[in-house]
Amino acid sequence: MNASDRSVTHIVRVFAVSLFLLLAPVVRPQVAVPKAPATEAQPELPKDPLGRNTPRGAVFGFLSAARKGNSEIAVLYLNTPLRGAGAQDLARQLAIVLDRRLPARLNSLSDKPEGSIPDPLKPDEDLVGTISTAKGDLDILVERVDRGKLGKTWLFSRQTLKEIPAVFPEIDMPTVEKILPAFLVERRLAKVPLFEWLALFVGMPFLYFLTGLLQRLIGLVVGAFRRRLLRNADAQNPRLLPPPLRLLLLALTVRWLISTVGLPLLARQFWSSTSLIIAIAACMWLLILVNGWGERYLVGRRPDMSGSKAVLRLARRVVDGLVLFAGLMFTLYHFGINPAAALTGLGVGGIAVALAAQKTLENVIAGISLIVDEAVHVGDTLKVGEIVGTVEDVGLRSTRIRTMDRTMVCVPNSQIANMSLETLSARDRFWFHPVVGLRYETTPFQMRAVTADVHKLLVAHSGLDLSSVRVRFLRLGAFSLEVEIFAYVFARDWGHFLEIQEGLLLRVMEIIQQAGAEIAFPSQTMYVAAHSSDKAADAIPDFGKRRGSKRLPEERNVRQ
Repeated sequence: MNASDRSVTHIVRVFAVSLFLLLAPVVRPQVAVPKAPATEAQPELPKDPLGRNTPRGAVFGFLSAARKGNSEIAVLYLNTPLRGAGAQDLARQLAIVLDRRLPARLNSLSDKPEGSIPDPLKPDEDLVGTISTAKGDLDILVERVDRGKLGKTWLFSRQTLKEIPAVFPEIDMPTVEKILPAFLVERRLAKVPLFEWLALFVGMPFLYFLTGLLQRLIGLVVGAFRRRLLRNADAQNPRLLPPPLRLLLLALTVRWLISTVGLPLLARQFWSSTSLIIAIAACMWLLILVNGWGERYLVGRRPDMSGSKAVLRLARRVVDGLVLFAGLMFTLYHFGINPAAALTGLGVGGIAVALAAQKTLENVIAGISLIVDEAVHVGDTLKVGEIVGTVEDVGLRSTRIRTMDRTMVCVPNSQIANMSLETLSARDRFWFHPVVGLRYETTPFQMRAVTADVHKLLVAHSGLDLSSVRVRFLRLGAFSLEVEIFAYVFARDWGHFLEIQEGLLLRVMEIIQQAGAEIAFPSQTMYVAAHSSDKAADAIPDFGKRRGSKRLPEERNVRQ
């Protein structure tokens, strides 16, 4: 037992103990709880050495004994009062009837001791198949017979065996044994006739090659019709039969040959299963191709959405996995394999994988939500926390951003989903909002001239939103008289906005200069007394311009 099996066993044991503790009754100390009577263990069913515990075991055991020519063992699968040569002859006739007429559906036989119970009124009978006779359809039945200490075993029913002598004269030699040479039928390799090996390794490739020739023929006909209809001599011949459809044609051909050419039962069972496997593989292949075509079609409609490509690629892989899983389950079901245990282990393993990949799944789910919500696009200029840059790729796990320093930053999608995103490139207009400070020497007349001329400048500009233009004397600042200029600029991108802003700022400087005003800068005025008698006036800082002070005989301006 490996580590994974031990871990699964440990989890199952812990779950069982926990469930027992939760469901166990609470025992009070004052009252004694009576013990329930011990349940007697069910005796184990005796194992039949001939495999007759199930309908499938009985049928396959009889066919195996008949194929080996062991008539004494074959008789043990019959519920008949006949003994000796009569019973052996009946077994031989039943084997020939089944080999020639029984449908190749042996995989559908029940592998349970109680059978499939097709008729609730007859729980000890099970249907093997129905064959055609001159008098109508005959049901081949097996019935469960109680052998006392040996237990119950499944045998061919007396009702079926009663009809076999009347059906046996209708059976003739299979068609394939009449057509093929004797050495191909009689010579065997690994107990399989030689003609079946030739059919598998020579006939199947030849039939697939014929489907290729059929594809070329259809392509030539359709291509000629297209060239004539479209009047285009360069139109190529289409490929209307991709490999999956050719495999489907091959499977249908094999099924048709099985129904046409007489083959023994086991050979018909083999070729029936082979054709079904080919059909399942072809259907899975075709669905995967259609899924890929759908992905390419959707991506072609929106080629600029790299995030959508990632989501579609993930969806395509999930669908492909589901198709493969469904095909595998159907194949196992056809061969009578119960996948319940495997699915249970897969569920426990899936929980463990989900817990181990919690962060990865969180990022993937966050990436899908970002892409579906279209919150982030390739080429957007984003501000994510302290990161400012251009989005270069939106993946399922992370988003790659090219910063202003030309470095690449990979941000997990779970972080982006939990943060505030500022898409700088999604602006419909750019904010032109300089605050110009004029010196305190500026007169009211000059201030009115500056604001009026700047307003005229903005209104006359064709690249500005006229409804947003505003020029106002805002406040008396610490160092200057502040003038607010407010407007929204229509620009293609950030570079175009900077170009428009540069021209506007130069014109604002010209307007200020023409009005006789000056742009202020941070300054201090310090007043220094001529004598030290007045200690309170040694040094008085002032962040403005003070004129006409009578108690300070001398002043000096210090600019920083």
